[in-house]
Amino acid sequence: MPFSINRVVVVGRLTRDPELRALPSGTSVCDLRIAVNSARKDAAGEWSEKPNYFDVSIFGPRAETVASYMRRGSRVGVDGRLDWREWETDEQQKRQAVSIVADTVQFLDGRDSQPDDGEGGDEDLAGVGAQEGDLAF
Repeated sequence: MPFSINRVVVVGRLTRDPELRALPSGTSVCDLRIAVNSARKDAAGEWSEKPNYFDVSIFGPRAETVASYMRRGSRVGVDGRLDWREWETDEQQKRQAVSIVADTVQFLDGRDSQPDDGEGGDEDLAGVGAQEGDLAF
């Protein structure tokens, strides 16, 4: 089998509250949209930031944890893989998209830095998906 790598790591902020849903199989799925800034020099030599937006999906019990503890504006680190999909609209137009399927989600904000009413995650809760001892679930 040929060697290939499909890995992505991003750190950014949620642009909206997590959306939790269940697949017909009963598996939980949490959908996130995160903004990640990239810096570059313009023609005048000045640094400017350009936002990039990524859709992220988390599956299973991790999805429920992320939906419970994260809110719009929360800082998050995501380690996962890219997933390409294609579909056809009701008007027979082909569409395609690339998104991130998360293996690990790291919560980068503590309870005191939650952007909403402060009812965010536990300060000891760093994320979901990593190995025990990595301060993640």
